[in-house]
Amino acid sequence: MKVTETIRCHGHPSITSRHPTTFEVTREEHLSRAGDCIIAVGAEKGAADLSPAFRAALARNDAVLCTRLICGDQVAAITSQGSEGMLLSHPTDLVWRRSSFVCGRTIGIFSDRTARTLPRPLIVRLREGDDLRVELTVTAGE
Repeated sequence: MKVTETIRCHGHPSITSRHPTTFEVTREEHLSRAGDCIIAVGAEKGAADLSPAFRAALARNDAVLCTRLICGDQVAAITSQGSEGMLLSHPTDLVWRRSSFVCGRTIGIFSDRTARTLPRPLIVRLREGDDLRVELTVTAGE
C-alpha cells in the first residue's frame, strides 16, 4: 500500500532550524525564535487534516514515510517510520522526530533528519519566506 499527501506552506524570518531531535511544519502563521524546530508556517494541513487512507497507512509498525521538502531548487529527503501508536490528531502541527516518541502531532519517528541537519541553503530560502512543498509518501504492508 502506498499513499501520498502534499502540503503547501512557507518560510518565516524567525526560522532558525536548530533543534537537534525534531523538525516541524505548522498551520500557525506566527513564529518566535524559541520555535527552533519549526521550519515552515501557514501549512494547508495539520496532522488531523491528513486523509483517512494516509492516516491508516502511517499507523502501522511496518510503515515507512518518505518526505521531500521542496523549496525552489532546494530539495531535502527524509526517511521516517510510522507506528501503530500514531494518532495524527493535532489540528495545526506535524512533527518529525528522531526518537520513538508519539503524540497527536507526530508524523514520523526515527527520522534521519532533524531541523539542525537539514541543508542550510534550504533553510536560508525558508528564512526569506519562500514557499515550501512537503511531499509525503507512506508505504506499508508490501
